[in-house]
Amino acid sequence: MAEQGAGRRPIRAGVVTVSDGVSAGRREDRSGELLCRLVEQAGGRVEFRRVVPDEAEQIRRVLLEAADVHRLDLVVTTGGTGLAPRDVTPEATLSVVERLVPGLPEAMRWAALARTPTAMLSRAVAGVRGRTLIVNLPGSPRGVQESWQAIAGQLPHAVALLRGEQGLHEPGEKSPGAPPEGAPGTGDG
Repeated sequence: MAEQGAGRRPIRAGVVTVSDGVSAGRREDRSGELLCRLVEQAGGRVEFRRVVPDEAEQIRRVLLEAADVHRLDLVVTTGGTGLAPRDVTPEATLSVVERLVPGLPEAMRWAALARTPTAMLSRAVAGVRGRTLIVNLPGSPRGVQESWQAIAGQLPHAVALLRGEQGLHEPGEKSPGAPPEGAPGTGDG
């Protein structure tokens, strides 16, 4: 995440690990712990932390709690975005969001493809529920790191827009962390 800016409140975030192994205590939550560190290093505040198994209804309940009860600015999930039969995080997320934000997962996949060809198999989604942005990240620490780096620069702007904050930038000014000219999806290439 980029600078919060003068007078801006820190981003109130939630981190949700989706993993049968972690939820059963058979594996360490390396991806969730890394994601918490990344959020905090970027100036966010992790106020909500959950670990759930790969069960759509449990994921859905946790996302609803984070968005509707805690009214967080941002919820990032790690895990359950692949093609395995129990990877259901995208479906659970789609069942709770009201509007999709497809550019975030597109940017994550694009950034990861150069190093990890299997990134094209990610089914991660992002969307908005109320004023909460929900973003699915992969389950591996490397996937979390790469994906976070791809989107972190735009998250403060997204949150500010959802909060209804005005005067974010002048017309025609590029947002901090904007993709370089000629990058896919910018209309410059």
